[in-house]
Amino acid sequence: MGDVLPRSYARPAGMLPPNNEFGIREITPGLACSGPGGAYELVERMEYLYVRVVKARGLKWSGEFDPFAELRLGGYSCITRHVEKTASPEWDDVFAFSRERIHAPFLDVLVRGRGFAKDDYVGSTRLDLGILPDAPASVQPDSSPAPQWYPVFDKKGEFRGEVMMAVWFGTQKDSYFDSAVHADAAFPVDDKLAAHIKHIRYDVPRLCYVRVKVTEVRDIVFADKARVGEVFVRSRILGQVHRTRTSMDHRWKDEENGHLFVAAAPFKDYLNMSVVGVKNGKEEVIGHVNVLLDSFERRCDARPISPRWFSLMQPEGAAKIDKYSAKISVVLCLECGYKVLSEPVHYLSDVRPAAREQERERKCIGLVELGIREAILTATRTRDGRGSCDAYCVAKYGVKWYRTRTVTDSISPRFHQQYHWEVHDHCTVLTVAVFHNSQIGDKGGLVAGDPVKDVLLGKVRIRLSTLETGRTYAYAYPLMSLHGGGVKKMGELRLAVRFSSTSTLGLFQTYAQPHLPPMHYHRPLTVVQQEMLRREAVTIIAHRLGRMDPPLRRECVEHLCESHALRWSMRRSKAHFFRLAEALEPLSAASAWFYHVCRWTNPVTTVAVHVIFTMLVCYPSLVLPTFFLYKFMLGMRNYLRRPKHPWHVDMRVSHADTAHPDELDEEFDEFPTARPPEVVRMRYDKLRSLNARIQEIVGDIATHAERARCVMTWRDPRATGLYLLGCLCLAVITFSVPFQAVALLTGFYLMRHPILRHRLPDVVANFFRRLPCKVDCLL
Repeated sequence: MGDVLPRSYARPAGMLPPNNEFGIREITPGLACSGPGGAYELVERMEYLYVRVVKARGLKWSGEFDPFAELRLGGYSCITRHVEKTASPEWDDVFAFSRERIHAPFLDVLVRGRGFAKDDYVGSTRLDLGILPDAPASVQPDSSPAPQWYPVFDKKGEFRGEVMMAVWFGTQKDSYFDSAVHADAAFPVDDKLAAHIKHIRYDVPRLCYVRVKVTEVRDIVFADKARVGEVFVRSRILGQVHRTRTSMDHRWKDEENGHLFVAAAPFKDYLNMSVVGVKNGKEEVIGHVNVLLDSFERRCDARPISPRWFSLMQPEGAAKIDKYSAKISVVLCLECGYKVLSEPVHYLSDVRPAAREQERERKCIGLVELGIREAILTATRTRDGRGSCDAYCVAKYGVKWYRTRTVTDSISPRFHQQYHWEVHDHCTVLTVAVFHNSQIGDKGGLVAGDPVKDVLLGKVRIRLSTLETGRTYAYAYPLMSLHGGGVKKMGELRLAVRFSSTSTLGLFQTYAQPHLPPMHYHRPLTVVQQEMLRREAVTIIAHRLGRMDPPLRRECVEHLCESHALRWSMRRSKAHFFRLAEALEPLSAASAWFYHVCRWTNPVTTVAVHVIFTMLVCYPSLVLPTFFLYKFMLGMRNYLRRPKHPWHVDMRVSHADTAHPDELDEEFDEFPTARPPEVVRMRYDKLRSLNARIQEIVGDIATHAERARCVMTWRDPRATGLYLLGCLCLAVITFSVPFQAVALLTGFYLMRHPILRHRLPDVVANFFRRLPCKVDCLL
């Protein structure tokens, strides 16, 4: 399955495997350091130079200025945030430089002002890095060194004030690692850029379904003072809109389930309901009401909810109506018993319902730990005449998503960050995606002022149920990128993952529990509802995470949640067909084996089958024990050949390597299509040809099913009479002859020697093919 890499990797950094290596590769577990701290035993120890710039005092400059501190280390540069018009600014910013990238012996700290010329500064100081103590070997430091005052001098050597700083060497175990700005970029790091390259944890908001069922509207008055007319009710929560059918009697008793929306905690949004009248083809708003979602009744089971009456308000600008008393009766509730699906069911990472009371019922059964080590990537942009990439990773599991820092200007980024999650159901999927940060750099979205989409370099999915308990899996996963031009290997991502169980009994009990909360089975949602609500859930998650600092962009959320999983794809259809064929391969193999037994291809095997068949017929109590013993022995044999490596994204299973370019272009086309009419016509004709074949297959299946049904309907009186006469004869024979004899004769007949066979179809097949079907009724 690939070569095992020694401690010093077999390939130089930045060098990809040959193009024919698309599989997963195991890496040496000894790469992970396990010290007494135990916090980072899945990743390597990374050393950093930490610089904490706390504040300054007594800064001297002619006039007012907005001071900030600039750090220069070799070719790297970063700045603190500026403080307006003060000589004693307070910053308390922390910066981290990877020690392996440091080639300068000194750190220069300059105090400057916003708007200064490039070479102007208030004062500067230089620190010798050679006198700093090394980072601790294994244990985590209790705290960072205490900051101290350093004097700053101008170009003439005159004293211009003091800066309080702390400088030390540490590792990723340091308490300041998460909050530090990793400033070893190929371009200056300011406060705006720092927000887009640092490490962060995202908490996905708690989502809940909102059920709105309108039952009745009373005392409405149209603009022409009429009280009779067709009306409907439009409901809106943020960008989600639903409407009832048009009703003349102003009642909607037949709409049993109402409409479902998706809302996020703390449920401070409003439901807007508008009663709209329809007259002469024109719509007019008769009244409206806003209801706070937090005031809705919460339901965790299938109990009925009583409707509530709300008084409607007249729309703004409408003619005043005396004694306006229109009311609306509506059933409102937060469906807390459901799990809001924001990802396909096959890739679920959390199956707990929205209700916190029911969340506690699913106890924690284990812990999954993930170490994101490093990656070897292909260049996604050119910087200074060489290939470069600004990569970061996002790990998604449950409601906790983690984003690593962005390693700038490197096609061999080293992350070495470790995360962990509680596991409540191990039949879930952990997803790790690698993105290129398109917002930074000389041509990035921050500089251009027009943010561009981050580029997906590849995804890794790890199903926890396929992991052995307590084993550390250290592998290099291939990163595949599929686009309209074809599939491309973007590199590989080296991960270490371990699943540990806290309750072995709870682990086995999960196999007997329903996969989703009980409400999904008491009041199931239709497939159309699930997909519509899933799109809304992804939109809400993307909006919430996009407001954090740094924001997780919408395209990242969509890739992680597989929001485009339902779009039409000829490639995916082929992949599903061959998956089905491979899954049914044992049945096909058994059928082929029985065919050869019946044809006496191997007489010894056929005779042995006759003997075993005779024993089972004579002693029917041995049938089930023999079957289950065979399954047990087969499983034990497969245990010796069990897979040693976890699953990974396989381009051959996905049929990405054989997909036609036009099929890929169609898969990534927008909706509605943006392609020229002649391309759409060509694809339409191809789809018609494919559907014609499917139509023929479905027609043949329907024909056989109708023939089997018509044999009892007397549509063909002679055939039905013969069939009933045969049933009567078989009833007499099976009653008078022992069952073992009937079974033996039937089995021996099916496995008779080829000498006793002939090439023509048998009587049963001939009789079945002559039965009538409804194909005669088709136009």
